[in-house]
Amino acid sequence: MVAPGFIFVLVLPLILPADTSADVRFRFASYINNYMVLQKEPAGAVIWGYGIFGATVTVTLCQDKETIMEKVTSVKAHSNSWMVVLDPMKPGGPYEVMAQQTFGRTNFTLRVHDVLFGDVWLCSGQSNMQMTVSQIFNATRELSNTAAYQSVRIFSVSLTEAEQELEDLAKVDLQWSKPTSENLGHGVFKYMSAVCWLFGRNLYDTLHYPIGLISSSWGGTPIEAWSSGRSLKTCGVPTRGFTRSDSVTGPNKNSVLWNAMIHPLHNMTLKGMIWYQGESNINVNRDLYNCTFPALIEDWRQAFHRGSQGQTERFFPFGFVQLSSYLSATSDDKFPQIRWHQTADFGYVPNVRMPNTFMAVAMDLCDRTSPYGSIHPRDKQTVAYRLHLGARAVAYGEKLIFQGPLPEKMELLADRGLLNLTYSQQIQVKKQDKIFEISCCSDRQCKWLPAPMGPFSAQTLALNVSSCRGTLAAVRYAWTTWPCEYKRCPLYHPSSTLPAPPFIAFMTDQIPGDLSKLAE
Repeated sequence: MVAPGFIFVLVLPLILPADTSADVRFRFASYINNYMVLQKEPAGAVIWGYGIFGATVTVTLCQDKETIMEKVTSVKAHSNSWMVVLDPMKPGGPYEVMAQQTFGRTNFTLRVHDVLFGDVWLCSGQSNMQMTVSQIFNATRELSNTAAYQSVRIFSVSLTEAEQELEDLAKVDLQWSKPTSENLGHGVFKYMSAVCWLFGRNLYDTLHYPIGLISSSWGGTPIEAWSSGRSLKTCGVPTRGFTRSDSVTGPNKNSVLWNAMIHPLHNMTLKGMIWYQGESNINVNRDLYNCTFPALIEDWRQAFHRGSQGQTERFFPFGFVQLSSYLSATSDDKFPQIRWHQTADFGYVPNVRMPNTFMAVAMDLCDRTSPYGSIHPRDKQTVAYRLHLGARAVAYGEKLIFQGPLPEKMELLADRGLLNLTYSQQIQVKKQDKIFEISCCSDRQCKWLPAPMGPFSAQTLALNVSSCRGTLAAVRYAWTTWPCEYKRCPLYHPSSTLPAPPFIAFMTDQIPGDLSKLAE
């Protein structure tokens, strides 16, 4: 006969914190914790975790001890997971999320507190995304500027890799936290991402409601490591073997970071993503980047849409940073090619291959004296500011300029030795030699020649092309690893301080065209 006292202990609900280590086979997903931000309306936030197969799980959202909503589900076979989608919530908080598992006569209850509803953004890429606030310009001031941003919550994924897709994160560097000088500047390339934080802070200044920021990045990693096997297959990427490169210092095997650091987040409801990567593909499948990057965006969108039960938008906003400058010992055009391929060879975004995307041009944010090498410029404030302009336009529908001017028309005035460019926006011009080049062809050979900047007006610029004694085939702008000094490129939009992006255009196209058409 069982003692009555023992029966009483069995039926008494056991209250456990979200990060419990008790072996009860009932827990939230690893990123569901105190201080988190859940995606606000019009989407419903996904809450999920693990339990005992056959058990009933009741998820309750409470505020000031009042029940706001209740969702009931059961633990699935095989995966031993459970999931609910909350009703759409207005921004704000704090709330408490409680999950109770009932199995037979046994109950277990988990709680997470100080939960806010707002917009959740995922930030990923390599070392320029990984750099912390302690590594950037004016670090001391930036680290102390947190008091007004306690509703901007931060989370950082640990550096892990996996051969197969993980359903949940194996490890977390920084659980959901309010920003402090300690967790924003934990060390060199150690969490929290400066670009991610500054981007979110700028959004908060505009939106005035909670922002959740998830950092999942690893320095020295090629795009192939962040891509699923599905997207790599669509681009014909070899399944095995990369040529080891000085630019690849992190994991380089196909999909290992997608498997361990992105896929485990795919059930989450997100507002959007930002990305800063490409340096490690300078010598690794560079010619495929115009496929692998758009394919990554498309694949991540599909995965997060499905994983969140359709709550994350199918074509959610995706922003990225076009590569900055680098003091290279060689004068090749590998960096310019990657910059171009980052736009799927259009020179601008959004475009038909990259819908609902936005780009921060960074080629004028060079840093000769960066203690982390010139490939790691410290002005992440301007990067984040330019990114947030793109987000405001693309993700939030504001009518504002978020990208610098590009030419929309070319006219060759052969009798005057001029090529006239008409821009889509007003331009602010500071003349600079050798930043424009023309492809001049004769005897079936083409070579690039400088095209000095000539007369200009509010939206037009003339180039001197008289040096070409053959056929003028193409024109390109800022097609070097280091196009200009810090914030001193020759072309900006006059009111927005946004630099004109690099481009290459062919006389037959009249608009920026496909790099592959160009004769070497």
